[in-house]
Amino acid sequence: MKKWVKGLASLTILGVVLAGCGNAAKPENTGGAGNAPKGEATKLVISTWGFSADFFNKELYEPFEKEHNVKIVVEAGNNADRLNKVKTGGSAVDLIYLSDYYAQQGIEAGLFEKIDRSRIPNLKDIYEVAQAPLGEDFGPAYTIGQLGIAYNPEELGGKEIKSWSDLWSPELSKKLTIPNITSTSGPMILDAASRVAGNKDFNEDQAMAKLKELSPSVVKYYDKTSDFVNMFTQGEIAAGPIMEMYVKDLKTAVPGTKFVTPSEGAYAIMNTVNIVKGSKNKELAEDFINWHLSQEFQEKSAKAKIDSPVNMKVTLSAEEAEGITYGADTILKLIKLDMKSVNENLKNWIDRFNREITQ
Repeated sequence: MKKWVKGLASLTILGVVLAGCGNAAKPENTGGAGNAPKGEATKLVISTWGFSADFFNKELYEPFEKEHNVKIVVEAGNNADRLNKVKTGGSAVDLIYLSDYYAQQGIEAGLFEKIDRSRIPNLKDIYEVAQAPLGEDFGPAYTIGQLGIAYNPEELGGKEIKSWSDLWSPELSKKLTIPNITSTSGPMILDAASRVAGNKDFNEDQAMAKLKELSPSVVKYYDKTSDFVNMFTQGEIAAGPIMEMYVKDLKTAVPGTKFVTPSEGAYAIMNTVNIVKGSKNKELAEDFINWHLSQEFQEKSAKAKIDSPVNMKVTLSAEEAEGITYGADTILKLIKLDMKSVNENLKNWIDRFNREITQ
């Protein structure tokens, strides 16, 4: 199998030196408030997740509605259901927010419009890895999170976790959870297992064998992050791979929780935004993408611990950055999977995972 993981370390960070300059600017857009259309508001339908709805309504949607004379209608749900709804024509969605894994499926199904990058000037201010994660024709990532390892030191008898290989330590036996292969981060754990087995390039057979070796230590293969949080809170598990953004929930229940970026590298989890093919509001949708990428909103979102910022002009204190995937030193070292290759191989991986590991 061809190599399907691309490192981020070689990405340029042109513009990152601007991070400390000045205060947050107003979102760039294609016209000021005085140029907003008059009369009946245009309806813009956005398909997204349902979390932090009050924050997004106040800080993202309402200001854009006022600036552009728009009425935003939100359709909320999980990745799979919302993508399927667009596939079947069950909704008049203009913009859809998806993880990069599901967005790649949308691209392959021909569901998205090609964006006009000249209409999204804030793209120049975001990390290169976020500008076109799935190709120049399609939408950017508006946030990048990292998948690392969280653990409760008190439950591991002083064992310190530093590496993906530490998941195989005897101290974690019957205290571990890992993502199911069908979850967004499932393929990342498969890649991590290949690396632990000593491979620079992905080796499917050795990855499966390594995960089979780990299986007796696993309490549950979790599908939802809420399952991890609940098990961790109740003491059913003491460690496992999780996105950094959820560590604050773990610390609420277990203040001593630690989160580590493994020595081999954490994995990039990117959420993207795309324009649905056939949208009658393509230019308005591009204006909205530009709005979401602005320094002002990205900074508000980061400080509220909602999303990690991709805008390089965002500056955070150490306290504000806690629990947030922030800064070039972190982002440029993340491991990014090739989502096209993941989609091509996932059916086989799921079959092997179910037959060889979870049976």
